[in-house]
Amino acid sequence: METKRIHGRTALAAALFVASVFVLVLKLMSPTPLLISVGGETIPVKTVSFTFIDAAILIASSLVLGISGMYLLFFDSVEKSAISKKPAGEAVLEERRRKWEETAKTLKNDEQTIYNVISSSDGIINQSELIEATGFSKSNVSRILDLLESRELVEKRRRGMGNVIMLR
Repeated sequence: METKRIHGRTALAAALFVASVFVLVLKLMSPTPLLISVGGETIPVKTVSFTFIDAAILIASSLVLGISGMYLLFFDSVEKSAISKKPAGEAVLEERRRKWEETAKTLKNDEQTIYNVISSSDGIINQSELIEATGFSKSNVSRILDLLESRELVEKRRRGMGNVIMLR
């Protein structure tokens, strides 16, 4: 099992996110009581009210929460792909190729041949090109594609007079 560690900016953003959520919840759940002093007696008022300091803390916490949340959602994945020195699209394609290789090992001879040709073309190919690449007859390719499609391993989409075959 692969363990993932959080480093640098991601750890800081996560800590700020948690801290700002904690401050927001704490402030919203227990606002500063409003005390009115009349003739030397202080009377607590039961209405919910926030002082200017409370409002400033709420606004600051909300800003930190938003900024750290946006960083964790969007920029952290960009940073990870930059660390691996591969564009995000290449990393996804590489992961899919690993999955396709594992799936291909479970298939029979002709099914495996067709599946490997599709995966070697980055998971998408015209059915006519598949017939040329494998040397199988049109009916044999169509039959095998139907079997693979029934197992939800490939998807056929109609394009003009032919089909485009995509791995799932």
